[in-house]
Amino acid sequence: MVAVDPNVAADVTTLKVDNRQARTGWALASPALFLMVLILLVPIIVAGVLSFTNYSLGNPGFDWVGVQNYERLFTRSTYEKMFVATFTYVVTVVPISVGLGLGAALLVHSLGRIGDIYKTIYFLPVMATMLAMAIAWEFMLHPTIGMVNRTLEMTCGTWFEIIPFFSGGCSEGFPLWLGDRDYAIWVVCFIGIWQGFGFNMVLFLAGLTSVHRELYHAAEMDGARSGWERFRLVTWPALGPTTVFVVTISCIRAFQVFDTIEAFWPQGGGPNKSAYVMMFAIFEKGIQQNLIGMGSAITMLFLLFVMFLTLIQRWLVERKVHY
Repeated sequence: MVAVDPNVAADVTTLKVDNRQARTGWALASPALFLMVLILLVPIIVAGVLSFTNYSLGNPGFDWVGVQNYERLFTRSTYEKMFVATFTYVVTVVPISVGLGLGAALLVHSLGRIGDIYKTIYFLPVMATMLAMAIAWEFMLHPTIGMVNRTLEMTCGTWFEIIPFFSGGCSEGFPLWLGDRDYAIWVVCFIGIWQGFGFNMVLFLAGLTSVHRELYHAAEMDGARSGWERFRLVTWPALGPTTVFVVTISCIRAFQVFDTIEAFWPQGGGPNKSAYVMMFAIFEKGIQQNLIGMGSAITMLFLLFVMFLTLIQRWLVERKVHY
């Protein structure tokens, strides 16, 4: 009989156990993987294929048009307005909502138990349905009976009239906030900031709870006496991972703005397409006009922007946020 090395036998046994565990792991994960492919990857692939066609629901067939849909996106003035409105919203809403969220989080965190009241107040817009809030804002921004213009009219005859905006409004009337192309996108940005900064505040509050008090004591011993120095040397670096997450989520949420536009201008995307953002363009082309090919092309471009933005943020910021 041939003697078997005990070490070799043990290795063989370990290998069999590892293989069995690997097969068991794949068997347990396969339903989730199947659903991920079915729900996430398959629709993206289908949209990518349809973006090269002129397909419309109800038609018996379709023609391959190549990159014609994408050429239209970069050559027609309507889609140029779409890019301008989308990036104006993102560039405006993201930094302001992140900054206000951080400031509110620091304020609430410093107030102790009484801060729970402000936490609830700031978070209420996040809990409310955006469509319902948009309808409420539509009433408040009404040019004649709205609360905003009525409040501005109360400034007439006061020292506020030295400001050109108020003096012009008192003499010629205050703006048609939802009917003027110069104001429409900025109204949407304001509502986006109002609705989004409370969510960012909660995320920053979660990050602040993980900052150890010993770090502040150590910074104070090293000469950091003022609140600004403690924030700059301790709080802000410790909030690095939270900031990356908040900025990424805020950018994605900003690209996805739709409810407000649809509530204010269900048929046009704002006066002269001034608030014609990408999500509304997808809805208009793919649902209202049944241009599935063009809607799919805008969808693929939307996914590309979101993925590119996320990768750039992670590459620029995430490698510097761990301490």
